[in-house]
Amino acid sequence: MSVQVWTYLIVGATFILYIGIAVWARAGSTQEFYVAGGGVHPVANGMATAADWMSAASFISMAGIISFAGYDGAVYLMGWTGGYVLLALLLAPYLRKFGKFTVPDFIGDRYYSNVARTVAVICAIIVSFTYVAGQMRGVGLVFSRFLEVEINTGVYIGTVVVFFYAIMGGMKGITYTQVAQYCVLIFAYMVPAIFISLQMTGNVIPQLGFIGDINDGSGMALLDKLDQLHTELGFAEYTSGTKSTTDVFAITLALMAGTAGLPHVIVRFFTVPRVKDARISAGWALLFIAILYTTAPAIAAFARTNLIATINEQPYAELPPWFAKWEETALVAWQDKNGDGLLQYGPGEAFVGAVDQVRDGAGAREQGPYGETLLNNLPTDNRNEVYIDRDIMVLANPEIAQLPAWIVALVAAGGLAAALSTAAGLLLVISTAVSRDLMRMQIKPNMSEKEELWWARGGAAAAVLVAAYFGVNPPGFVAATVALAFGLAAASFFPAIVLGIFDKRMNRAGAVSGMLTGIILMFGYMAVYRLGWFVDQVPPESDWWFGISPEGFGSVAMVVNLAVALVVSRVTPPPPEDVQEIVETIRIPKGAGAAIDH
Repeated sequence: MSVQVWTYLIVGATFILYIGIAVWARAGSTQEFYVAGGGVHPVANGMATAADWMSAASFISMAGIISFAGYDGAVYLMGWTGGYVLLALLLAPYLRKFGKFTVPDFIGDRYYSNVARTVAVICAIIVSFTYVAGQMRGVGLVFSRFLEVEINTGVYIGTVVVFFYAIMGGMKGITYTQVAQYCVLIFAYMVPAIFISLQMTGNVIPQLGFIGDINDGSGMALLDKLDQLHTELGFAEYTSGTKSTTDVFAITLALMAGTAGLPHVIVRFFTVPRVKDARISAGWALLFIAILYTTAPAIAAFARTNLIATINEQPYAELPPWFAKWEETALVAWQDKNGDGLLQYGPGEAFVGAVDQVRDGAGAREQGPYGETLLNNLPTDNRNEVYIDRDIMVLANPEIAQLPAWIVALVAAGGLAAALSTAAGLLLVISTAVSRDLMRMQIKPNMSEKEELWWARGGAAAAVLVAAYFGVNPPGFVAATVALAFGLAAASFFPAIVLGIFDKRMNRAGAVSGMLTGIILMFGYMAVYRLGWFVDQVPPESDWWFGISPEGFGSVAMVVNLAVALVVSRVTPPPPEDVQEIVETIRIPKGAGAAIDH
């Protein structure tokens, strides 16, 4: 059977499974809608948390970034993994003991202020919509290639599926759907990795194949071979870094703090019965996450090696079928600059404005998908003729390695599972922020539970529609968009949560002023230096503040947030005694007794 038929079968079966679970686990109360009734088993919650956290950026885009950036791409591994450890050890148990459904709920009560709650709601919505844009683009990307529909059509299909189980089941439906989605995504990620590791290195374990010798009779290590290929083509060595130490540190810190401040991950620790279960589920989630994250560098290296060997100096007419299939999605493109009919692959853009023009389908067809309009403006400072969108590397990897069609389709199902699981969690955060943190806690406190549930479902429906818009009009490739969301979370939530737990002197004036300063600073920097708003064109890297990229600027905004919050809190009245007592209480382990002053 063809890849498309296999895709219809496997993706269709997984969608039926997700919808069936949503019907079985539909929410009947607000507690079930918000926190799945608080009765999820720690192992199931660990799997759901892993699926919620490992988004399209982890499944589709992270290995793609590492594949193209090499050593520099390791910041995503360090930042996201380290951030989860930070969340599990530093925040999750205390937030669970505090007992609130949402991050804005915690901030509103801890800082005894509806103003603080409202600011937290705004921050949650901004972070979640920025994050969900990457997920919906990932959904569209998978559909566009494997079901051979336009990316926008793929986004709409994914929107319908998420709409159904997010609105019907709330957190209860999403939790058990995410358990199934984790099983699908991890199986889909590992199967091709094992096949390709055997094929390229003779080692069944991809992590060992990554550091082993390539299976071509040369006796050369895989990474040495990749370094050689890179230098021959004019790229920097794969195992050497080009980013400044400052930027690497800033991006890693922003991703770590952003992970620990992501509201859709934090809320998962409210779905278990006890504080102890929150700690246990955090440990299980870390194990489930580590399976994928330790495999990503191997997949990146395998894909990069095979890609270079498959396309460079090859006649266009003799390329394998996968290249033409991906050309139809506008995520791969070729321009024959020297007229020799061979693909010349090297550093630099294949076209002027390659990313925007290729994705928009600008230009007329020549030998590749884009022609004369772009040919008139080709750069002369590089020999590269090939445009490869880094987001395709994991999805195209089995095809490049010539694996069976069912494995190719399985990877498509895994990518959809990763994107949809995270999108659903994010949409629930948005709907809860509207129904509970705005309507129930502030605007209409006397509403019935049934009415609140309707508001929650209405908020989810509206959020799904906005998410579809961002999926059709994304601000960048998947992992970059998601990285910006982490920066926004680091700049806004992380300081307020940490100080709310560990600094009983922190008051509402300090928290509100810090959050506002951090989110405005980060959003403004992102708007100018990544999106090009308010300026004629996106400023060059040489203009970055302190040499820090927009993906890493969340760490700067976070430090500013902390400084502002601490200074303001010390020059304004302290919190009420009962609030300070709560802060003391949530840090006391169960059975330890009351704190004693000496």
